[in-house]
Amino acid sequence: MARRKQNQSIRNDFFGDIQSALGFPLDLVCRSLFVQEEQTVQCVYLESMVDKKTIDDYILKSFTKNTFAEGEAPRSTESGFLHVFSFSDPYEELRGHAVKALLAGHCVLTEFARERVCLINVTKPRHRPIDEPKAESTVRGPHEGFTESILTNVGLVRKRIRNPFLRFEKMYIGSQTGTTLLMVYMENLAPDSLVREVRDRLSAIRTDSVLESTYVEEFIQDRITSPFPTLTNSERPDMVAAQLLDGKVAVMVDGTPSVLLAPMTFFEFFSSPEDYYQRADIATFVRWIRLISFIMSVFIPSLYVAATSFHQELIPTQLLISLSAQREGVPYPALFEVLIMEVLFEIIREAGLRMPRAVGQALSIVGAIVLGQAAVEAGLVSAAIVIVVAVTGIANFVVPVYSFGMSQRLLRFSFLLLAGFMGLFGILCGALFLVAHLVSLKSFGVPYMTPAAPFKGAGWKDVLVRLPRPWLYPNRLPGYIRNLKRKR
Repeated sequence: MARRKQNQSIRNDFFGDIQSALGFPLDLVCRSLFVQEEQTVQCVYLESMVDKKTIDDYILKSFTKNTFAEGEAPRSTESGFLHVFSFSDPYEELRGHAVKALLAGHCVLTEFARERVCLINVTKPRHRPIDEPKAESTVRGPHEGFTESILTNVGLVRKRIRNPFLRFEKMYIGSQTGTTLLMVYMENLAPDSLVREVRDRLSAIRTDSVLESTYVEEFIQDRITSPFPTLTNSERPDMVAAQLLDGKVAVMVDGTPSVLLAPMTFFEFFSSPEDYYQRADIATFVRWIRLISFIMSVFIPSLYVAATSFHQELIPTQLLISLSAQREGVPYPALFEVLIMEVLFEIIREAGLRMPRAVGQALSIVGAIVLGQAAVEAGLVSAAIVIVVAVTGIANFVVPVYSFGMSQRLLRFSFLLLAGFMGLFGILCGALFLVAHLVSLKSFGVPYMTPAAPFKGAGWKDVLVRLPRPWLYPNRLPGYIRNLKRKR
């Protein structure tokens, strides 16, 4: 009697209850098949999430030919093509599974003759095609970039690493969004302690939503208050594949092309996958250019302010006369001049990023030239300041990781203020504090300044100098990864 009552509830109320649970969405579709005026099959799906061709050609049509899957898949709420539940299961449980499956891109097929509910994976979310990554362009090497579809991103990694030890661990994070995360690593290369640490930090996340990988990064990074990133992110499959082969762990988040990578050390932010697409001597030269650009970006404005405000004796006489002539009529101290130009430069850069690409580039170039020239002619700043700010701005773009470039910008302003109030003494104090801070940082248990602090002689072979590839083998893994594997 109870079973008959439940069957009647499923026939009469199931679709209505699903509609109500989802808030009567516009894209919810219900289709039915009738045989001799009796409803035999009811198919419900979210039109925006599924492949309608599959539903029409392979599911609904199969009922007219009576060829739909005879065998039942094991009961599971995890991913899979087909999950089957009986009408005898608790009604609330059935409705919960159906709602959850619809939101994941399944269709809910109710077979009244066999008294069962089938959840069939026909997901086909809308996403853009594979394109070149916008933030990590390259001259040589693959031009493919990740997309917002996590399955497409998995395929791009598998395309490069055809190895059975490649592991993908799925998690759902976000009580409201239920976002899919994948922890990716090479089982035979990644240290167990590192995999365990990343897994524990991901499992400990308690949040209502995850809309981008930065949401996850802020939860699992080692120190929230540090300006330096302890993880990196990339939109390039070749970069992620290279880091996985180095024994690191990647975290993919559905809905974003940025993939997180851990652990990271300070010196690795000056490396790029493109280093390995060129000869070793050229790659080494480019790495040193990046390191010098980092130092220039952080210290040039502060050194200029310190030298012109407190230590004129350090400037050659001819240059000092020239600088003094340029500053004649400028009513502000050097610190204020540099701050004006730095803030203007940051405004132009942010405006260029937010505007359409065609307009943004023109605005950045024209804005910098016009504003710089106008500021000099108006006597607001000296010509030397424009050169200093332009050089530091360009140097800031040389580092291949955008998040690390943001850290440089914060450091530059900090050292600028120290130099403006205390001269070289302030810069020295700031540099000592910076070194102490960097040495105290760790990334998933790995010292941030390794192999410099603690000093590891064997770890330098692919840091400042990119050795020829045959010399990197057989111990190609980074030194700190080998140390973690030995501790296992």
